[in-house]
Amino acid sequence: MRRDERGAALVEFALTLPLLLVVIAGIVDFGFLFQRYEVVTNAAREGARIGTLPGYTEAAVRDRVRQYVQSGLNLSTAALDAAVVNSAAGVAVTNPTITVTPGGGAPTFTVSTVRVDIVYTHQFVVLGAVMRLINASWGNSFVLRASSQMRLEPGGGAS
Repeated sequence: MRRDERGAALVEFALTLPLLLVVIAGIVDFGFLFQRYEVVTNAAREGARIGTLPGYTEAAVRDRVRQYVQSGLNLSTAALDAAVVNSAAGVAVTNPTITVTPGGGAPTFTVSTVRVDIVYTHQFVVLGAVMRLINASWGNSFVLRASSQMRLEPGGGAS
């Protein structure tokens, strides 16, 4: 090894270490983001499933969604907004029924549904601060949205 190259490896390591740490932090933050998205998606399914059963109210569906999100690796419900939309309840109806018209002039029929929409704001742990260093207008959060719609069971549904 030549004398003028002593310490070159240390300088190269010092230059690449911050970039390597940002990449690792990004992998960890996006892993948490994906995990939270899965919890929110499953919570929407769970809420819609509960909403289709007889005897459950809209408040019970909201409570079940919040319980599911809290139990899913201790996610905070402070960033959660669960909106239950039910064709029978008349609460902000966006898509209450599905009308099916079979071919050949057969009669049409309508299916009542329960739809659960969830909005969850995920806060980045490390990546948000790094992104703001690159561009000041970038935030440190990401909005996750999930929706599930299921057919009402006979005699059931959240109201």
